[in-house]
Amino acid sequence: MAFVRRLPNSKYWIAGFTSADGRRVQRSTKQTNKAIAAKIASEWEEAWRQKITEAQAHRVVSRIVEMAHGKALQGATLAEFSQRWLGRKSREVAETTIKAYQGAVGSLLAFVGGRAQQPIRNLSRDDVAAWRDAAAAKATSRTANNKLKIVRLLLEDAFRDGLVAENVAAKLKVLKSANSTRRPITLEEFERILDVASVEWFGMCLFGFYSGQRLRDLAGLTWANLDLVGQRILLVTAKTQRAQDIPLHPKLTRYIERLPASDDPRAPLFPSLAPHAATVNGAARLSQLFHELLVDAGLVMKRAPKSMSTGVGRTGPRERSPISFHSFRHSATSAHKNGGTPELVVRDIIGHASAAVSANYTHVDDEVKRRAIAALPYLKAEPRAWRESGGQGQA
Repeated sequence: MAFVRRLPNSKYWIAGFTSADGRRVQRSTKQTNKAIAAKIASEWEEAWRQKITEAQAHRVVSRIVEMAHGKALQGATLAEFSQRWLGRKSREVAETTIKAYQGAVGSLLAFVGGRAQQPIRNLSRDDVAAWRDAAAAKATSRTANNKLKIVRLLLEDAFRDGLVAENVAAKLKVLKSANSTRRPITLEEFERILDVASVEWFGMCLFGFYSGQRLRDLAGLTWANLDLVGQRILLVTAKTQRAQDIPLHPKLTRYIERLPASDDPRAPLFPSLAPHAATVNGAARLSQLFHELLVDAGLVMKRAPKSMSTGVGRTGPRERSPISFHSFRHSATSAHKNGGTPELVVRDIIGHASAAVSANYTHVDDEVKRRAIAALPYLKAEPRAWRESGGQGQA
């Protein structure tokens, strides 16, 4: 039987009722009048038992409120709520994240067209599923799944605000990604990349392998991130805001010693790449530059321009390369594990989340990490520019 209750610190009555499958459900009525809240609770319970649509249930409740107050229950269109939600999120998340939110939500609004001006409660599960599938057909399953996760957040907040009866995207399954798993870069491939790399990209690749950190974090390194006395890299990751303290491998130390040092600790370690690390779309540009390096090394095919009618880019899914800069992260993880480094130590070095660390506040000893890093292979390659400069030392 339907009931209403009110929390001590809230002015609104909560409706409680039993759904068709026997579950006890509670929803805020957004009403301060107990009698109206009780009617809403009864109507909701009946609606759930009859399995009527969300829009029909909302219209029933709207009629109750209109009879009591002379005006219909307030709502919001999909476009209106999306705009408010993005504005709210812009104050809560990083600039790169809000760009992703804007792209996903904008894609949904464009897909539904004029129906974006209808109440958000009219958006159905089938609408979201069709949009997800269309996004996958245009790009990749991985891209579509990332967008779906963002729309889930949007609709979850709409649910919490009482604008929809349920989050219709919550139970939608993500699409299976075909050939989406990046594989590690082999040592033979690593040598080929280093053979054609510029001095800066040579260093980036070394840092990628010996530290296991992400592309954008490494491109943004400054001299202040290096403790040359303590022989370590100190940084805070952009994605997870995790503080990383990683011992330097001897190969990295040798590379750094060859670089022209700066008196300014804020000076970038990779001057030509650092500007990309500081921009919203910098990660994409850095990935593109690394892809071009893979092409030069003969490891991948050059991508066709988006303007060509190849079914690639804007007109169809882009073929995803099995290796990218992120593959160094996989390579570092594999090398550590193959060398017998304990899982907990690998997670600490690479920066993977660890339930054990979180639950037990486990501290990984610095000396343990140093031994693990030192055990990684010492690559003898050096940048071509240094090789051609007349023997100015080994990198």
